[in-house]
Amino acid sequence: MKRIRLIKHLHENNCSLLREGSNHSWYQNDLTGCFASVPRHSEIKDLLANVICKQLEIPKIK
Repeated sequence: MKRIRLIKHLHENNCSLLREGSNHSWYQNDLTGCFASVPRHSEIKDLLANVICKQLEIPKIK
């Protein structure tokens, strides 16, 4: 999956960019306070995207 699609899904589910690291972007769920790192690759494996969604306590991407 494209990284831009995952980022769009995160923003639609009340997650915001917390900070930029050297290799990852950190996102926070504004409702629950959960954190997750998103790698800066143009392609992200579906399994990893689902793990990120689970860490942020949001629905998986369909």
